[in-house]
Amino acid sequence: MKLQEMEKCSGSSDWNVIYWVIGSILMPIALPLAVINLWQRFRAQKYRNQLPGKVVLITGASSGLGESLAHVFYRAGCKVILAARRVEELERVKKDLMALDVDPAYPPTVLPLDLSELNSIPDFAARALAVYNQVDILINNGGISVRADVAATAVDVDLKVMVVNYFGTVALTKALLPSMIKRQTGHIGFISSVQGKFALPQRAAYSASKHAMQAFADSLRAEVASKKINVSCISPSYVRTQLSMNALTGSGSNYGKMDETTAKGMSPDKLAERILQCILRKEPDIIVSDLQSKAAYYLRHLLPSVYFWIMTKRALKLEKASKKSN
Repeated sequence: MKLQEMEKCSGSSDWNVIYWVIGSILMPIALPLAVINLWQRFRAQKYRNQLPGKVVLITGASSGLGESLAHVFYRAGCKVILAARRVEELERVKKDLMALDVDPAYPPTVLPLDLSELNSIPDFAARALAVYNQVDILINNGGISVRADVAATAVDVDLKVMVVNYFGTVALTKALLPSMIKRQTGHIGFISSVQGKFALPQRAAYSASKHAMQAFADSLRAEVASKKINVSCISPSYVRTQLSMNALTGSGSNYGKMDETTAKGMSPDKLAERILQCILRKEPDIIVSDLQSKAAYYLRHLLPSVYFWIMTKRALKLEKASKKSN
């Protein structure tokens, strides 16, 4: 046999090994994943056809991600209820929605809501239910953040963040849940954060509130599954909104700065589209983030000692930057 023919045989043998690896190892994994993906797409399209006319209540709808969610669900033909503290901003969002060329189109409803006023939430829920006699999809999006280390954060600030981000969300969910259980249908979405999966320095109050939301969503999902109610927890990384501008300092004053990470974050419109897909596919828990945040998530659970070391370095860096700016 000539040398060239031997080389050809050798090359063919190498490819045969590669094909065997792909066929024997990767295909049994890839094929079920492909089938699951196709099934999710089919189910999403089926539910999308049922979406027009669904009643969607969105908290924190006056700006940022909440406003983008309002646009996404309104364009999908939903009956949108906009809720937030700033009524004038809600009216602006409503006006923008009604200017869109959408069919079918239902005039959005504006309802003022302050998640920190826990005693008023049952009345708010009653008014929301009275609009269309039901709420099909609840998107818990309203919330606030904090930029301060633990030692410099007043307990009142920890309490305020927990009340708005967690207890307010819990109160609203509980107020609407009986109507969903009675109808044996509904979907509850919690807009959490990757910081509900792992904590960062100078975000203790915010991370704690999102950790609590994650746990509540996981427990609720198991409890209401038999009642045909879906629960989704969405954990994005940095989003290009006013969250850092509206964040609190350790003393409770307004932070009023646009963080570099927030400014470079993902588009709220893009995230809103992904959240719509999550609702359509009835996905229970998703992380929407860049590679860095996903790496941090896996490090926290698989190599915690490495994660803790990185966070310690990050805390020192933030401390030095804070002293320099002061």
